[in-house]
Amino acid sequence: MKLHREGTAILIGCLIIFAIATVVLHHFFPIYGLYFALPLWVLYGFIVWFFRNPIRESDSSENCIIAPVDGKVVVLEEVFENEYLNQKCIQLSIFMTPLNVHVTRYPINGKVIYSKYHPGKFLVAFHPKSSELNERTTVVVENEDKTKVLFRQIAGAVARRIVCYSKENDIAVAGKEYGFIKFGSRVDIFLPLDTEINVKVGDKTKGGIQKIAQLR
Repeated sequence: MKLHREGTAILIGCLIIFAIATVVLHHFFPIYGLYFALPLWVLYGFIVWFFRNPIRESDSSENCIIAPVDGKVVVLEEVFENEYLNQKCIQLSIFMTPLNVHVTRYPINGKVIYSKYHPGKFLVAFHPKSSELNERTTVVVENEDKTKVLFRQIAGAVARRIVCYSKENDIAVAGKEYGFIKFGSRVDIFLPLDTEINVKVGDKTKGGIQKIAQLR
């Protein structure tokens, strides 16, 4: 199983701490020490699982929108996007639990024309205002047809760190990773109003593979 590089320091640190704790417990409790240490290694197994980075290949076309993350569709509505696009859009939001893969992937092919980090609050990720008030990153990709798609990584009450590698003038390839969110949050995508949507609220998504919309 491939692990994401964002987990390297955490995994090494936890391994050292848990190993020391196990030795100490075994020293003071020769009979039951290893049993007492068992929950630590169960937790370590979860941390390893959290930082998994499955290899996924997309066969998307230029006008296809690929799910940027694993999760569940929680918002699908018309809104006014006022950071960059300054127009009415379809907002499609995908919520992730700590059990989902947390690699974030480009939803569309094209060129990155905007990338910005915003400090902010840590409201629960499904809060209606989290897209505007929480710590977040905003990226805009323009495809060959000059259609612009904006998407955001949003931190939540548990997720206190979002990582975005995307920079202006980068070439975006649908399904390829551009960042990582640690310990649960959500991603918002803002699409043109005439976009054909292939999912509905409550649907599960598969990041980097599933085609969730089609641009006209």
